[in-house]
Amino acid sequence: MTALKLTQIGNSVGVILPKEILARLKLEKGDTVFVTDAADGIKLSPYNAEFEAQMTAARDVMKRRRHVLRELAK
Repeated sequence: MTALKLTQIGNSVGVILPKEILARLKLEKGDTVFVTDAADGIKLSPYNAEFEAQMTAARDVMKRRRHVLRELAK
C-alpha cells in the first residue's frame, strides 16, 4: 500500500502519482485514467470498461457484416 498526500493544484486538489505507480499502470503525462467504485474504496485504472463494451459490440457487427463493409469501402 502506498500513501499519497493531497496537494493544492491551482484552484483544485489533486494527487501526485509516484513514478513507480505510473510505470506499473503504463501511464505517462497527459494520459487518461478512470476511477470506478469498488467494494473497499475506489479503483484507478487506464482501462475504460464502457469503451471496451462498445468496441466488443462494434467488432461483432464488423464480423457479421464484413461483406457489406467491403462493398462500402469500394
